Amino acid sequence: MFLLLSEPTMKNLVLADEQQGVLTITLNRPMKKNAINAAMYKLLCEQLTYANEAEHIHCLLIQGDDSCFTAGNDFAESGNEEELSAFVFIEQLATFTKPIVAAVAGPAVGIGTTLLLQCDMIIAANNSKFILPFSHLGICLEAGASLLLPLKVGHNRAFELAVLGEPFTAEQANQYGIVNQVCQPSEVIAKALNVAQTIAKLPADSVQTSRKLMRQSTDKLMLDVLNNEKDEVTRLLKSEYCQSILSKFS
Repeated sequence: MFLLLSEPTMKNLVLADEQQGVLTITLNRPMKKNAINAAMYKLLCEQLTYANEAEHIHCLLIQGDDSCFTAGNDFAESGNEEELSAFVFIEQLATFTKPIVAAVAGPAVGIGTTLLLQCDMIIAANNSKFILPFSHLGICLEAGASLLLPLKVGHNRAFELAVLGEPFTAEQANQYGIVNQVCQPSEVIAKALNVAQTIAKLPADSVQTSRKLMRQSTDKLMLDVLNNEKDEVTRLLKSEYCQSILSKFS
């Protein structure tokens, strides 16, 4: 069952579908490689709120298609509205109480990689390319990545990925412990849905309690981390260097 999302002119940017206790939200802006703008962030927030409150939804699945997850933030439309919408989305994702599965293929740039650190299981196609371009843009890590990335891969590797910003593959992401499985692009959507539906069939209270307990040490820190990241991103966005880079996207 597809769900109506906000204004009809916006609804196709983010698609929502319910199957067997799973809410699948699909980034659907292929002409822009699923670059996320303010309208999409608002739609994503609507679906996170719905999924968190709906008792019959036991798992969330986030995906693009088998060729592109997301090119990250749409800097061609960057502005105060998008910045605010992005921060609201990040906080909602970080405080989401149910399991989150992601299906990734093709580019996963910036927020397309950092949001994955908030997920519980990630299925990645072997055509995936993960990129953390923050230093090259003159900004810093966001979406809780300043806390979660070093915890996942260690400080030295996290520094390498975040500061040098060189692309890394699905196989590397699997070795680093960022993704759970690597498969063919033609399989990634179905495999991720199967994982999500398997989770959704399990006792919801048991699954959510285990998830809460496993995340409790990071959850205690997360809101402070997000606020610190927000302050630093906001400051760095105003820098001469960052403004000169962003002007090239206009």
